[in-house]
Amino acid sequence: MSGRVTLALEALQRAAAEKLAAEREGKTRIVVQVGFCSEAVGAATVATTLAVALAGSATLSVAGCDGACFAAPQVVVTAPDGTITRHERVSTERARLIADDLTLAGAATDSAAGFLAGQRRVALDGCGEIECMSMDDYLAHGGYSGAARALEMTAEDVIAEVKASGLRGRGGAYFPAALKWESVRRFDKGSRYVVVNCEEGEPGIFKDRHLMEGVPHRVIEGTIIAAYASGANEAFIYINAEAELSAERMGKAVDDAAELGLLGDDILGSGFDLRVELRQGAGGYVCGEEMTLLNTMEGDRREPRPRPPFPTESGLRRMPTVINNAETLASVPFILTEGSDALAGIGSDDAKGTKIVSVSGAVRRSGVAEVPMGTTLRDIVMGLGGGVASGSVLTGIAVGGPSSGVFPPSMLDTPIGPGLLHESGVMLGAGGVIALDERVPPLAAMRHLAAYNAAESCGKCTPCCEGTPRMVEALDRLASGGGSTADLDELRYLAEVVGLASLCGLGQAAGGPINSALHFFDEELAALAGGG
Repeated sequence: MSGRVTLALEALQRAAAEKLAAEREGKTRIVVQVGFCSEAVGAATVATTLAVALAGSATLSVAGCDGACFAAPQVVVTAPDGTITRHERVSTERARLIADDLTLAGAATDSAAGFLAGQRRVALDGCGEIECMSMDDYLAHGGYSGAARALEMTAEDVIAEVKASGLRGRGGAYFPAALKWESVRRFDKGSRYVVVNCEEGEPGIFKDRHLMEGVPHRVIEGTIIAAYASGANEAFIYINAEAELSAERMGKAVDDAAELGLLGDDILGSGFDLRVELRQGAGGYVCGEEMTLLNTMEGDRREPRPRPPFPTESGLRRMPTVINNAETLASVPFILTEGSDALAGIGSDDAKGTKIVSVSGAVRRSGVAEVPMGTTLRDIVMGLGGGVASGSVLTGIAVGGPSSGVFPPSMLDTPIGPGLLHESGVMLGAGGVIALDERVPPLAAMRHLAAYNAAESCGKCTPCCEGTPRMVEALDRLASGGGSTADLDELRYLAEVVGLASLCGLGQAAGGPINSALHFFDEELAALAGGG
């Protein structure tokens, strides 16, 4: 194509940069971070207050949350000379003070800056800085360069590049991303599809919402690359119905990209066509399972289909379908712009790249952080998370959500990576890290996870819908003092049977919390059983 795709994109990027430079020249830039997290503490009101009160010497931008949720609402002031001042936990009163005095001192601790400094950002790059509803801002930051480069390569070369990077899916299963694309491309059955899985219905996970709210165009850019590589001309972004802000910003981004010719027919003169639509699910943890997700898209019950065939052969409308997580696709543009070695050089030998983790619970600093694979739980909980509050004691770390389990504090030096983190069944999953203190005993946390799995079972297969409630009942008997060693035996049996005989990932991993309890907290369980 002799670079005409890149030339077309560069013209758009240049025009966007010139437009923003003219609007912001000589002015102080005020960025208010508004995400689903900060909305709960008044960020939208702060933005409205500043919009009304700011003088013409400043410009106002609304960005997504940069991940430092503990500091929300955040206002970042960039002076014309480049000096940056951060204001944390901003009230409407302080917003008025900022509008009156743009040189007002920021937070004394500047804790958000320290939180960000300890990360390595690929998918989240620019989140909290780029104006989330502005196509111009994303283009001015080099947006869609990865897509342009991909469109000037053969699909096979794109697949090879991503394969060489070592990128695995970031939704929890960690299947190599490029292998899905390659598999779909091999099937010549007519239509092919890409589905972006942004369902994110499990507790303790909120990374994809930050991506959709903060850098929605990066998710779209990754979708373009995946569709081109796999030979798909239609893509669907599947968003949890409760994630209203995510859907609003993704919808705006899709419309803006289509208006500029970055979606639709003959993208940037490349000859490649791609239409992208949003779909909103009805909610439910099981909807994140790919076969269940496809059923709900087609109007069927939220329950899994038997496998095989897998989605890469028979997915949406029984056609070959790539299903990738939002974080997976948001990592792809970096590979195409910087090269496969750039991502492969991050992380460890057996775990390439970065991982976005959702840090919450008893930590001082809750939020979303992107760290290299191989980072330890100690670095995440005690470093980025700031440790537990003064006077509290760490009693456990729930990792990976309800499909995983709970570690004792002695496992803090465990590095994160794909697959199992420990033989007991604890796995990283989608990246939830919840610190527990004495207010939530580890066994109570495990009971909560087991009850969540029981409540979210779709009811299709007997091992899951019957076995998961029985696990909870056995835990309750033990906790009430009416249990015995027979309950421990039943827990071991159920965890194994439900895991082996269930149809989908929910049931197959439902024994995770039980297995981790039996392994790490066996003495506590034995004491509850009373030797009876």
